[in-house]
Amino acid sequence: MIHEVFMPALSTTMEEGKIVSWAKEPGEKVAKGDTMLVVESDKADMDVESFHEGFLAAIALPAGGVARVGATIGYVAETEAEIAEAQKKANATASAGAATAVPATPAAPATPVAAAVTTPAAVAVNGSSTPAIQNGGRVIVSPRARKLAKQFKVDLNSLTGSGPHGRIVAADVEAASGQTSTVTPAPTIAIATPSHGVPQALPTPAPLPAAAVAGEVVPFNTLQQAVVNNMVASLAVPTFHVGYTIVTDAFDQLYQQVKSKGVTMTALLAKAVAVTLRQHPLVNASCAPQGIQYNSQINIAVAVAMPGGGLITPVLQQADQIDLYSLSRTWKDLVARARNKQLQPDEYSTGTFTLSNLGMFGVSSFDAILPPGQGSILAIGGSQPQVVANEQGMFGLKRQMAVNITCDHRIIYGADAAAFLQDLAKLIETNPQVLTL
Repeated sequence: MIHEVFMPALSTTMEEGKIVSWAKEPGEKVAKGDTMLVVESDKADMDVESFHEGFLAAIALPAGGVARVGATIGYVAETEAEIAEAQKKANATASAGAATAVPATPAAPATPVAAAVTTPAAVAVNGSSTPAIQNGGRVIVSPRARKLAKQFKVDLNSLTGSGPHGRIVAADVEAASGQTSTVTPAPTIAIATPSHGVPQALPTPAPLPAAAVAGEVVPFNTLQQAVVNNMVASLAVPTFHVGYTIVTDAFDQLYQQVKSKGVTMTALLAKAVAVTLRQHPLVNASCAPQGIQYNSQINIAVAVAMPGGGLITPVLQQADQIDLYSLSRTWKDLVARARNKQLQPDEYSTGTFTLSNLGMFGVSSFDAILPPGQGSILAIGGSQPQVVANEQGMFGLKRQMAVNITCDHRIIYGADAAAFLQDLAKLIETNPQVLTL
């Protein structure tokens, strides 16, 4: 019997996917549960496993190709005798353009045939991955590690994996072969603090991305296209903005106390927002066709810029229930895996309220666009020293932070947003120590 391999739906919003690489070569034996290929969805690269045992008879869509969810991208034959027949089918598919044709107008996602692939078990970028399901003690190997093992003639059964749950990654193969790692680390962002009073040289223009040529149009990558689609969808929602200025002296002092214990400012802000949302369930709600959808959890999504363009929103789930120190450790792990496109769908698509913080770039205030499926997003500017007068007319220096909330006006009104910001300010200004309890 010949089985078709379909482009899987790796998330609820995925309409098409791009093949990053095939882990198997045509004619190579495939076991049930083996990783067959890596597919790039809108936010992550996912391993796709086989439901069938046999041989990868033919590849209908090579690496780099894009296909709609549910399109045929390959064939698995149960016996070697069926390989030739499967290759004929692949040639017919390629001739018809069924796998590679992507209409300009987005269509509704097709439902993939159940026998095509399993639910994605792991994410793979540069040979690393999250835990994969082990069947019968089978060795779990990332696609890049498998490819390097063939190249360097390394026996995978002789290796001990250093990846999660013992998964063999590219670094393990390179170490066994004596080769130098070819994995390029994710770029880091350095924020320079200007020196006042010293003449500064004009900044050097940033170089164009590797794929960009001056004067030419560079197509959106998958992540950027997903952002475009989400932003266009947001235009259909009636929104409004409310701004508030918060004094952060006590909050900044708390941060300096807990910073040495691994607490990040993002986790501290997320915790403050989550605790405040307990008192304002409507601000944590969303609009549903039947009415107001009140969420049972407070999941704080935080916007993170991705190397190469686009952004992703890792989610701190149940942020109001988790202690500040665990929340910080979780956040650092989420960011590291987000920049390497290793997040699972529930780690970036389950937010009930979003934070967008540009304060670290010196931005004083801005408005954020409401993400689809949520009722509110909070834009956070930088904390700046300001000269202010008290009620007695005495002047003093205080640090102030401007925040702006964008809300879905179908379910949230101005008074609701103002009350939330007022309570958030009260917590940050007068009692931030409660966040460490």
